[in-house]
Order: sequence, then C-alpha cells, then structure tokens
Amino acid sequence: MRPQVQYVRSVDGTSIAYCVQGEGTPLLHLQPLLSHLERAEEVSTNRVQFAWLAARFRLIRTDYRGTGLSQRGVVPRSLDLTVQDLEAVLARAGAERCIVFGHGPSTLYALALAHRFPARVSRLVLYNAYLTGGLLWTLPGIAELLPVADRDWEMFSEMVANILYGWSAETARAAAAVFRAAATREEFHAHRTALEAIDLSGIVSEITAPTLIVYPRDGYVTDPEAHRRVAAMLPDARLVTISGRFVAQGFDDPEMTGPVAEFLGVPAGPAPPTGPAQDTVVILFADIAESTALTERLGDAPFRARARELDVALRRIVREAGGAPVEGKLLGDGVLAVFTSARGAIEAALGCGRAGAAAGLGLHLGIHAGDVIRDGDNVYGGAVNVAARVAAASTPGEVLVSDTVRGLARTSAEVAFADRGEHELRGIAERLRLFAVTAR
Repeated sequence: MRPQVQYVRSVDGTSIAYCVQGEGTPLLHLQPLLSHLERAEEVSTNRVQFAWLAARFRLIRTDYRGTGLSQRGVVPRSLDLTVQDLEAVLARAGAERCIVFGHGPSTLYALALAHRFPARVSRLVLYNAYLTGGLLWTLPGIAELLPVADRDWEMFSEMVANILYGWSAETARAAAAVFRAAATREEFHAHRTALEAIDLSGIVSEITAPTLIVYPRDGYVTDPEAHRRVAAMLPDARLVTISGRFVAQGFDDPEMTGPVAEFLGVPAGPAPPTGPAQDTVVILFADIAESTALTERLGDAPFRARARELDVALRRIVREAGGAPVEGKLLGDGVLAVFTSARGAIEAALGCGRAGAAAGLGLHLGIHAGDVIRDGDNVYGGAVNVAARVAAASTPGEVLVSDTVRGLARTSAEVAFADRGEHELRGIAERLRLFAVTAR
C-alpha cells in the first residue's frame, strides 16, 4: 500500500505535501530536483531505494513548494523558505532528530537544513554534493539542453531523463513522465532560478553533522572536484567514490548501499521483496471520451496540454474524496483510483465529471467494487476490468455504477440511482445491471 500523503502549512502559509513510511530512526529523503510523492515510485530505481530505506528507517519524503503535490503555480521560492518547509514537515512528522539524505541539487537543502537547524540533523548522506545552485546548469550535457526546455518541454524531460537513467530506456521514460507531472515548464524555470541563487560556500565549514559524500567517478553529469571541495570544507566528512556513469544510482547495487549502510549502522542487504497483496476496494475509472476525435479536432499538442491539466485536476479531486489514484500502465487518457468507501468514490466521480465538462473533455465514468491484487504501483484483477467496462458503457459525463456499488452506497451516498438495466460488457462473462447516479 502506497504511503498516505499528508499536508502541513509552512511559515508563509504555503501547503507542503509529505508522506511517512516505515519505522525506526527518522530519515528525511530529498529528491534531486523535482518531486511527486504519488508518482515517484513509477521509476524503478526510486522504488528500490525507498523500499531499502523504509525497511531500515522511518522514511519521510516531501514535495518541494511549487512542485508535485505541494502548492503549485506562483509561490515564493528561496533557500530559506525551502529550509523552513523541511523544518515544518519534520516538526509535523514528529522527527525531532533525523538523518537527511540528499541527491544532487537537493544536497544544498540538506546542508542548509543542517546549518540552520543543527539539533534536527544527526547525520548527512549526500550523493553528488553541491555548494552552489548554479553548478548543475553549467555541466556538460545539461547546459546544452536548457534551451530545449523553452522549445519543447516534453523533449527536454525525455533528454534529461536519458542522461540520468541511460542504462534503461523504460526507466528513463518513466522518469521523464514523473518529471513533467512534478512541474510545468514555468514551475521548473522558477525552481531553477531559486536554485541558482544558492551559494553555501560561506557556511558549509560551520556544519558539524557527520557526513558521507558518495559520487560516481565516471558520472556524466557530475563534477568530482566539486564533491571533493565539499568534503574538504566540512569538519566531519568522508568521501566515497563508486563506479558507474549515470548519477541515478540504484540501491540494488552493493557498491552504493555498502558505504551508506556502514555509515548509518544498518544492514547492507537488498530491499525486502514486496510481493503482490490482495485487497477489497471500490474502483473508479475515468476516461476521456472520443479522445481520438478530439485530437484530430484540437490538434495533438493542444489536446495533450488540456488532458494533462485535467489529469492534475482529477487526481486532486480523487485525493480530496479520500481516494488514491493508481499509477502504472493504463489504456486511454484517464485515471484509475481506488477507495475504501463507495460514497467517496461516487463523490469523486461526480467531481471528475464536472471538471471534465469545464475543460471541454467529456469523461466516461464507471465504478465497481471487488478484490484486486496490488503489485507495486499498480492494481490488477477482474474487478479492475469490470470498472473499465462499466465506464465505457456510460455516456460522456454520466456516472454508472454496478449493482454492487449501489448496494454499498444506498444508505450513505446522498444521491439516487436510476436503473439502466442489464448490460453485456465486452470481455465480461455475466451480464451486469448498471445504475446511473443522479441527484436526489
């Protein structure tokens, strides 16, 4: 089960998303640049790393302001505000003293947090450490790509992901998709501008937390001299180099986990296997109606832009209704979500229908309940297929539910159900009686 996303207000009122999983010593994990709590585990290297850490620590993750599930759009950005955000998350999570794990640009936040709130930080683990926020954008491979961001945001994200995750095209594609979900082009540039203003050269020597710095000696997007300079300036630091050319180093590699485990005093073995688990849930399937025709009429780029905006809105509606959007490979342009209550699923479906209508993108909406198999970021099983077929049977904007869902929600949901009769659904052996949700 994916960790539950929670929120805390920072000092300036900005809403910051975070999640907690595992038990034991608190460890704050900072994603390198952009983050998205719900979608980060779509990237296999992230999934392995989070599992390894959560098996040994109380893992705390957060989305930076202006990215992911934290407050988006035009928000003030600065190093001081980001550090205050992290302090607010740690305070809310009850982590009086914790380990901080930073990657690349986020090592700036880790170091600044240890300097500003030394009582909070017991140890630092820094992978590809930085002292200045402008260094990343001058490194070969990244500097040449920056102009592409303004011309083609999707191409930029794909190219960056291939530089960072080059050993696996599938991993790189997943990373690029998460990158785009975490921030728009404008949000990325705002985040980058705030990073470029950071220079910790004058304070790093005052940081007393014991620190481990790790970097790949042959990495494409790395500056070994910069890492050595950080280690030399810190009062209590050790430097470890590992093999590899890609900076997104996996935690299935003993060369990476060995030094980290030794430094933190935990077992160095692989992450425990996470096998499939069975659960009973209420399933909402929302899919854009006639997406092919809309693409032809609007054009591919305008349709994709509108669909992405709607996707963000639908996921927010699902979360507000107590559901969890399911990541993983889905057919069509839609959202699959699971709920613990039929009432919440119906509330979300009605909200999704209104959002689709406002965006000019009608939605097929269907709800069913049953057993599913959870495996990593996805859910499988006959109940999921039934929910998809129920949705396909609906007219754009209509919410159809199975008789199972009607029975669950009959006394709790403040709606009425109009009998639409039995339907023969493609790939489903038995005919199903479906009901349309209407206002009471």
